[in-house]
Amino acid sequence: MRAVMVMFDTLNRHMLPPYGCDWVHAPNFERLAERTVTFDNCFVGSMPCMPARRELHTGRYNFLHRSWGPLEPFDDSMPELLSENGIYTHLSTDHLHYFEDGGATYHTRYDSWDYHRGQEGDAWIGQVADPVEPPSLNRMRMQPEGLRRNDQKLRQDWINREHMQSEEKQPQAKTFAAGLDFLQRNSGQDGWFLQIETFDPHEPFFTHQKYKDLYPHEYDGEHFDWPPYRRVEETPEEVHHARFEYAALLSMCDEYLGKVLDLMDEQAMWDDTMLIVCTDHGYLLGEHDWWAKNFPPFYNEIAHTPLFVWDPRCRVMGVRRAQLTQMIDLPATLLDLFDVARPPDMQGIALGNVVADDAPTRDAVLFGVHGGHVNITDGRYVYMRGPDDPLQNEPLYEYTLMPNHMRQRFTAAELQEIELAEPFSFTKGCRTVKTASRKTDNPPPRYTLLFDLEADPGQESPIENVAQEARLAARMAELMRANDAPADQFERLGLSS
Repeated sequence: MRAVMVMFDTLNRHMLPPYGCDWVHAPNFERLAERTVTFDNCFVGSMPCMPARRELHTGRYNFLHRSWGPLEPFDDSMPELLSENGIYTHLSTDHLHYFEDGGATYHTRYDSWDYHRGQEGDAWIGQVADPVEPPSLNRMRMQPEGLRRNDQKLRQDWINREHMQSEEKQPQAKTFAAGLDFLQRNSGQDGWFLQIETFDPHEPFFTHQKYKDLYPHEYDGEHFDWPPYRRVEETPEEVHHARFEYAALLSMCDEYLGKVLDLMDEQAMWDDTMLIVCTDHGYLLGEHDWWAKNFPPFYNEIAHTPLFVWDPRCRVMGVRRAQLTQMIDLPATLLDLFDVARPPDMQGIALGNVVADDAPTRDAVLFGVHGGHVNITDGRYVYMRGPDDPLQNEPLYEYTLMPNHMRQRFTAAELQEIELAEPFSFTKGCRTVKTASRKTDNPPPRYTLLFDLEADPGQESPIENVAQEARLAARMAELMRANDAPADQFERLGLSS
């Protein structure tokens, strides 16, 4: 057996034709749905990028214990387990967060890997002189605390773009070329797992003209392909334009997905090669009057994600599955394919039986970001539980042996009051460092919301339903206990531990 995972970053379910979108040009996603099983109730787990990837390795939630950070010394890693059991693993990626302080232990779990630089202001091309920028540029009008860092990212991004004057020089194109090279060289071999992972269609929505031409529209505003992480302040015309810029990049993703499907056809790989196409989360493009993903409530534009699976063992294709699934299920699925035992700390469910005959998975799933809402859905209702004390959002601690944030280590000041916490059920007897979670100047909304997706699929009107809230709060607490969530999370949310 072999397996290929094509993982996109920030791939919006509601912008894909297999999920009902009728204006985005993505014929290869339509072709994909014909050759695979399409999942209708896949949800994020831990947000955003690296927390989701920790779930891809460990098969359990990240966000209840820790924010963004590396794999921990006690973590099980799916690709490492495959390698230890004789399955060769390779990662081809342009995802820059693997190579920052908060992600530096992930890529080395694979037998081999390649990295293609230049995404999202990656500190790649060294240049002292200022880059050539458009004369009119929306500069991500950020909150004051983010201005300097985002100006640096924006400057670097325009330096990098000068070195991507043709499509084949873009990181996505290079990533897929390297992945296709692995497939061609190893198509006659058995026992391997390939992860092709592109940062696209994550912002900035940088594409060349052939993809923009798929979405002709009148626009004479600022250059705007990099939305900020805040409420919408732009004009309706700017919002409309940004959606087309995203769609153009999604169409580029579709083009390169098609190259994978073509090669699988040419090499007759469908007989013995699993294919998984997935993403870490979605993105708000002005819906609910928000941009991006980190600070608003995790509406379904963010939380409800696409998932496609081809399993050569059952050969079921062109159908849909309604079972609740998450990122934590993918490591279990891959381990099961290769007959590798799943460690007891992994809590995901192997999806082979779901693909084959829609076997039941679970009645509810949790999702969220460390320190934000804890959310639960049963597929019908979405309940977003905010802090019991909305002014303080306390107590809240990080539990880690790898004290790194996204781009920097924990500061000495953050580590002044550390304690050693007692081991959790999944830390293999290790005590962790317990330290107060870093305060943010832009915290997520802290109110509690309940939505009925059947009556209100767009989540426009939160409801008041005491019975449903009590039911979902009780189930939330049960699932948190099953994940050995720390006591401070229950206290923060006003739940019984």
